[in-house]
Amino acid sequence: MRFVTGLTCHLCGAQYAPTASWVCSECLGPLEVSYDYGAVKQVMSRSLIESRPHSLWRYVELLPVAEPMTGFYSGFTPLVRATRLADALGIDELYIKDDSVNHPTFSYKDRVVSVAATKAIELGFPVFGCASTGNLAGSVAAHAARLGLPCFVFIPYDLEPAKILGAAIYEPHVVAVEGNYDDVNRLCTQIADRYGWGFANINLRSYYAEGAKTMGFEIAEQLGWRYPDHIVSPVAGGTLLPRIYKGLRELREVGLVDGTLPRIHAAQPAGSAPVVRAIEAGQEYPDPVKPDTIAKSLAIGNPADGFQVVRVVKETRGSAAAVADEDILQAIELLARTEGIFTEPAGGTTLAATKALIERGVIKRNESVVVCITGNGYKTADVMQPRITPPTRIGRSLAAFEEAVGSKIPVPVAAGPQ
Repeated sequence: MRFVTGLTCHLCGAQYAPTASWVCSECLGPLEVSYDYGAVKQVMSRSLIESRPHSLWRYVELLPVAEPMTGFYSGFTPLVRATRLADALGIDELYIKDDSVNHPTFSYKDRVVSVAATKAIELGFPVFGCASTGNLAGSVAAHAARLGLPCFVFIPYDLEPAKILGAAIYEPHVVAVEGNYDDVNRLCTQIADRYGWGFANINLRSYYAEGAKTMGFEIAEQLGWRYPDHIVSPVAGGTLLPRIYKGLRELREVGLVDGTLPRIHAAQPAGSAPVVRAIEAGQEYPDPVKPDTIAKSLAIGNPADGFQVVRVVKETRGSAAAVADEDILQAIELLARTEGIFTEPAGGTTLAATKALIERGVIKRNESVVVCITGNGYKTADVMQPRITPPTRIGRSLAAFEEAVGSKIPVPVAAGPQ
């Protein structure tokens, strides 16, 4: 916290102390954490960061906590050079930022919850909770269990069973609300106000969001302290995309990376695309929509930080794409087939949007692009079950094997001269 100067309204610039505030009392704009970048620059260096453990806390000078209390294995997920996928899409340099293997709950939410849970303890909240479309519920429950915090997670009633299990296994109070995510979020706001509980993505949102920018830090570091030409990010509530941008800007501010900031593009499913619609219509603020998509983790019709996404996309000369559910499913299959990565529909959305942007000429063949994969496919495996080829059932003999699959047995490549 020694480098935190306070909270600043993203709209009007009003300044606040770093307390549990999250909305500006002057204009109702969102608050974000501000830092003394000059002081950070004096102590933070590439060599110092590289000497630290492989977690999000390697960037602690630019995170809003006094002492990390959880998430010691969260973050610093692989940046995979995806050559076979790049060939399939017709470009030269493609990377997958793979948060589907994040610790402990296999989604990017482990970044934001590590910071929010630590902050909940610092600020003395008696209960830690969240409103969630699934991944956040699991991460909040896991981190609360590690810290011994009483925990309530609120979810839509029709959430995927695997995601309910992924939260319930840690034994929080799981509350299923008869409504969509926007209904859940509204209820949680009322509960936070009445009972004084700490909700990761509501009254702790200013701090929670800071965890998201570590994805931007890592992308630049893992590329050898440089920026890619493009980054494609999924958009749900709008936390991730603007904070990736903030992280990239902060690295330049403290002298760790030079060069032109990347163009940042927004990906949403067509059945829940308020941000994409706003960008295409030239609007400053997204109009709410009623979500209808298989990508339930992106099914937020009234994104809290939607206007920030719109602003960042415009500022970076980015673009946006809304993709159909069938395109999402095909992208999941393509990523698995070419790179051995199984993502949930949110990742399928991001890859399908990347494909659309390449086809539209927004991303050129010789430009580098990072695709942000934010969740693991095993949490939503039921979505893909009807699409997989059933196992070939045979008897126990070699003859039975050869009869069933003989035509598919690869022909050995002839060995060259010895």
